[in-house]
Amino acid sequence: MGNQTFSKKKETLPIDTMFNLPANIPVWPQGDGFANGIIDLGGLKVSQISTFNKVWTTLQGGSDNAGATFFEPKGIPEGFFMLGCYSQPNNKSLFGRILVAKDDSSVENEALKKPLDYTLIWTSKSQNIKQDNDGYVWLPTPPNGYKALGHVVTITPEKPSLDKIRCVRSDFTDQCETSSWIWGPGKSTDDKGFNVFDIRPSNRGIQAPGVLVGTFFAQDGGTTTSSIPIACLKNTNLNFSSMPNINQIEALVKAYSPIMYLHPNEKYQSSSVNWYFTNGALLYKKGEESNPVPIDPTGSNLPQGGNNDGAYWLDLPIDKANKERVKKGDFKSTQVYIHVKPMFGGTFTDLAMWVFYPFNGPAIAKFGLIDIPLGKIGEHVGDWEHVTLRISNFDGGLKKVYFSQHSSGQWVEASELEFQSGNNNKPATYSSLNGHAMYPKAGLVLQGVSEIGIRNDAAKSNMVVDFGVGFEIVSGDYLGSEIIEPPWLNYLRQWGPNISYDLAEELNKLEKVFPVVKKIESSLPNELLGEEGPTGPKVKRNWSGDES
Repeated sequence: MGNQTFSKKKETLPIDTMFNLPANIPVWPQGDGFANGIIDLGGLKVSQISTFNKVWTTLQGGSDNAGATFFEPKGIPEGFFMLGCYSQPNNKSLFGRILVAKDDSSVENEALKKPLDYTLIWTSKSQNIKQDNDGYVWLPTPPNGYKALGHVVTITPEKPSLDKIRCVRSDFTDQCETSSWIWGPGKSTDDKGFNVFDIRPSNRGIQAPGVLVGTFFAQDGGTTTSSIPIACLKNTNLNFSSMPNINQIEALVKAYSPIMYLHPNEKYQSSSVNWYFTNGALLYKKGEESNPVPIDPTGSNLPQGGNNDGAYWLDLPIDKANKERVKKGDFKSTQVYIHVKPMFGGTFTDLAMWVFYPFNGPAIAKFGLIDIPLGKIGEHVGDWEHVTLRISNFDGGLKKVYFSQHSSGQWVEASELEFQSGNNNKPATYSSLNGHAMYPKAGLVLQGVSEIGIRNDAAKSNMVVDFGVGFEIVSGDYLGSEIIEPPWLNYLRQWGPNISYDLAEELNKLEKVFPVVKKIESSLPNELLGEEGPTGPKVKRNWSGDES
């Protein structure tokens, strides 16, 4: 039947509109290399491009069967070169960032070289898909000792010019892996034909040198693996000179600090750590349970370092009235605790913003149209949640936000966030009822399978916390002695006792009222079925690594 090329004007798609933050990016306080537009990777300079020329558009397949568009960077500064094309699904506003590079090395062996040739990976010419032209996807053939960092896309069968793109010397590259799916002629990654994926450095964390380029990996058939013929960049000069200083961090927080809404029915509010300690929280030691110790307001009498060996834990006050009062927290006292992290070789700054809750409430299960309160299941003392702002060190622009949700979470691009009304760049975050998982929008999210699972209800209320008010920067290794970590941060044991209820007994009680509980038991998340008291931020996997 052949391909379907449309010359008539197509309907407007989200990608036809470029996304900009609601307010202009501020002029940041002065500093060294932050937001200067160019970052030196140790002899290879890179700059971020966010303006593009459209090359090829397909109008079906991919996410929402909306197709995808392929772009080249435009407005490349003098002396810089393209490393690959950019691609994005059509169902989102254009919000692309891609790096271009300039050789600034003093060695004879150039950091950048033209490819030797191109291999045609795939063409849409014989595909029965809606598109604006025939598309051709090419993989550069790098010289020996160099690697390709991206593909070239054309609308003609002739090979691209060898001058179109540059390959990068291997010592400036790092291994990549596929991330999210961008497009394929079929409607899912299950299609074993041609697929296009975002790529990211395989090794990610505060000391990892891999740099996100913004290009994609295209594959025709087979399964994706971490061993792909496209590389990421590497910062060989990991001195963090492109990271923000204290004044710049404070300006970033004030510019982008989320506004958190607690659910209108929330009984267990957030609080500051100081409020929790000064209102009667207690430190217990194994073997001395009858003699708990009040905690100093800063946590200075908490055991420091070590590991979560079960020797210590925190708990609510013993006195019943006080215990119930402290359980409820005090959202007006809430302080956000910020961990500043270099990511992607110091080309991004992650601001991990931690929130404390004295108590995590019980879960509510959903079985079809029936809601089932799960008694004590899901309750525990002490709850840490967070959102993370990912900010480009090239210009200080907000790229995406991570929302922690129980034992996992989700990244949301800035173009998909809900911003506050008015001319500001503050995204909304919603704390779910009882469980306090963070969500980018109000509504019900079901944690489970099909119509069976745990309810996560999020909604606006008058209980509002501005993360930019009263925040505290508690950690940032690259800042050295400028940041003094509070003692409670280095308390690495449990922030609550082990759950003491009998799970089988709780489920039996529920089954007498709701016989369907037996059917949903296997669908309940593991974290609900008995867990130790939660640990603090520094013990979490993402403290020194990436969020996902």
